[in-house]
Amino acid sequence: MRKLIALICACVFCFSFKANAIDASKAEDFVKKVTTEGVEEIVNSTASIEEKDARFEKLFNEYLDLDYIGRFVLGRYWKTASDKQKDDFIKVYREFNTKTWSKRFDEFKGKSFDFNGTTPSNSEGQIFVNTSVKMNEGEPVKVLWRVKDGGQMKIVDIVIENVSLAITARNEYTAYIKQAPGGLDDLIKDLKEKSK
Repeated sequence: MRKLIALICACVFCFSFKANAIDASKAEDFVKKVTTEGVEEIVNSTASIEEKDARFEKLFNEYLDLDYIGRFVLGRYWKTASDKQKDDFIKVYREFNTKTWSKRFDEFKGKSFDFNGTTPSNSEGQIFVNTSVKMNEGEPVKVLWRVKDGGQMKIVDIVIENVSLAITARNEYTAYIKQAPGGLDDLIKDLKEKSK
């Protein structure tokens, strides 16, 4: 009986290790595609701000799981939100982050991402792809991409110099909703104004 249990455990371990190795390789290739075909080409292009924003929006819709991120950043307020509030929030969250991240990645203009392997995540079906960007001065900027594999690779967070964009947004948004008289509706209005 012990031999049978040991054999099963060994098989499960080997399968898990192999699956994780495949996932890690796929995740790294996925982020390479995002950075080279997406971020680097958009940021380094001579396109207008409007065109860059449009291209970033297309990039976000294709490579980021904005529904997943939206649920995460609203935390417990997602559960109490109406369907209309959820739809309105995801829409304005996409618009706001298209412009915010477009500007944030402008600091990487003329640079490229170096890949430094992957790191396991505590969340099931997720992994971190480690990259860095050499700057003109100082140490390279560390950029971690949290990738989720639910049958299709999607980015669910970007961590720049140990600052998670998703966690930062969650802290800001939940604090805002808690203090605002109109709660989530006020947050949606505020993000709409900032997106203009």
